[in-house]
Amino acid sequence: MSDRQPEATFPPQQRFSVLLHQTAALWRTALDRRLRPLGFSQASWRALIALRRQPEGCNQAVLAERLGIEAPTLVRLLDRMEKQGWLQRQSDPRDRRSKRVVLTAASLELAESMEATVEELRAELLAGLDPAQLEAMIDILETVRERAEGLLAKGAVDPESGSDIPL
Repeated sequence: MSDRQPEATFPPQQRFSVLLHQTAALWRTALDRRLRPLGFSQASWRALIALRRQPEGCNQAVLAERLGIEAPTLVRLLDRMEKQGWLQRQSDPRDRRSKRVVLTAASLELAESMEATVEELRAELLAGLDPAQLEAMIDILETVRERAEGLLAKGAVDPESGSDIPL
């Protein structure tokens, strides 16, 4: 734990949002470091997992939506992954203007060792928490996520604001 914890004096709702942002950032950083020796980042791993669930491939626009990223960001990520031989982009037989992203055999083989790496990190980070604690956290996070999705659907939050200030 860090010696600097000014958020300890914040009101509970503000403290929750600060800790949520910090925890997510630290988790992503730890995952990036674990996946780096395999040639992957947290972002490329997420794309690989999403594509692995779609053996027939996935439209780039749909993939961007599933990953919660903008199309230009996805294109850069896919360019890197394609250069590494992890995926291929193919013409969509249903719409020639569209590209389907399909994993290569090499990336499917690597996925298992990546899963083991991710599971190992997850186990380390969640060690000592009993199932009831995890279920309570899951319930809270699902509620907050659903509310955020509802606000976005209503247009009440600008997802493009780029604000680094925790809500």
